Amino acid sequence: MSVKIDKINLGKNPILLAPMEDVSDPPFRRICKKHGADLMFTEFISSEGLIRDAEKSTKKLDIFEYERPIGIQIFGGNIKSMIESVRIINKVKPDIIDINYGCPVKKVVSKGAGAGILKDIDKMVAMTKAIVQESKFPVTIKTRLGWDNNSKYIVEVAEKLQDVGIKAISIHGRTSKQMYKGEADWDLIGKVKNNPRMKIPVFGNGDINSPEKAKLMFERYGVDGIMIGRASIGNPWVFKQIKYYLEKGENLKEVSLKEKTETCIDHLQESILWKGEKLGILEMRRHYSKYFKNIPHFKEYRMKLLQSLDIDEILYYLKEINMKFN
Repeated sequence: MSVKIDKINLGKNPILLAPMEDVSDPPFRRICKKHGADLMFTEFISSEGLIRDAEKSTKKLDIFEYERPIGIQIFGGNIKSMIESVRIINKVKPDIIDINYGCPVKKVVSKGAGAGILKDIDKMVAMTKAIVQESKFPVTIKTRLGWDNNSKYIVEVAEKLQDVGIKAISIHGRTSKQMYKGEADWDLIGKVKNNPRMKIPVFGNGDINSPEKAKLMFERYGVDGIMIGRASIGNPWVFKQIKYYLEKGENLKEVSLKEKTETCIDHLQESILWKGEKLGILEMRRHYSKYFKNIPHFKEYRMKLLQSLDIDEILYYLKEINMKFN
């Protein structure tokens, strides 16, 4: 059965790309879309930055037709600012407006934003209701199980958010206090999905790093879809790998070094086109070790790639990697 967010059809067992700061930018999303991501989200955008017309925030509003369906994700701790930012986003015409109630980073939660709002559920519900009323597009939520182990109220919270009009919820199976430590608790995600009161799609997120694990989570918990975050960095093939395994019950052949190298070069060139040469080169540095994970004796090339600011030199090193280790 196809999964729908309002009127947006995502097909059967959709695999979503999670919003990740400094990762899920247009160059990376382009590659993930090419390899089968069914729904993607922008990096999370500060509502305060957006209403102040800060370049870093407004640049993240860039979305492209080939990305659709695409969600723009916002975060903030002030309801008025969040409403104003929604008015700005409405003009960009995304398919979805997503609210970040899941970021556990200290500088975000200290302002009552991201997962910080999990300490004030009444405010969380009020903010969501106000955004739903202001948005011209379906509103979805990305959140966590709770603030800490003593406040895992996600089953009740999901009901309340559905009641004020959200059209889907994505749940990371950790608390804010856990950050990214320990194992994700999918049992609670399953309880949200299997709550008879829930009528909207429920997407699970956390620790999905293989097709086998994705299949297990679909079968064990009955979630409507799975959201992939860190496992997609340097591995945009994960989307089609999971889909193939779900359909065929076997794994796709391993991605060749040649394809990894070509994809990395494509990613680098797109990054430069979107951000300019200097920033495009600098922000690609976080991806190299992921693309070439488990390649023996890669350290020498890793250092060269991290130190160079010359595009021709970097392309030479990438092509040399392909030739040397293939």
